[in-house]
Amino acid sequence: QVQLEESGGGLVQAGGSLRLSCAASGSIFSINAMGWYRQAPGKQRVLVALITSGGSTNYADSVKGRFTISRDNAKNTVYTVYLQMDSLKPDDTAAYYCNSIPGVPWGQGTQVTVSS
Repeated sequence: QVQLEESGGGLVQAGGSLRLSCAASGSIFSINAMGWYRQAPGKQRVLVALITSGGSTNYADSVKGRFTISRDNAKNTVYTVYLQMDSLKPDDTAAYYCNSIPGVPWGQGTQVTVSS
């Protein structure tokens, strides 16, 4: 099974940038794609960015042009996916999670807070 660990969140002012990292370990050969999700307080968890094993990317309209998903080629048994977040807005405040496709148990996530 794949284990996930997110990092890189924090507090940033509107207009600032953050880079999130997701380390996937374990049965990484089973990963077809990786996604970044976010969950704001009182709201459902939603997919914001996706990268396939072939390198294709897709973004939610709300982050298109501001967020960039990328990945490192798997090294040993760790596969790392990044989310570069630029021009951050207060509406981007949420807990951010990564997950693989097919999905596995969620990690702890990393909190992003954008102040106005």
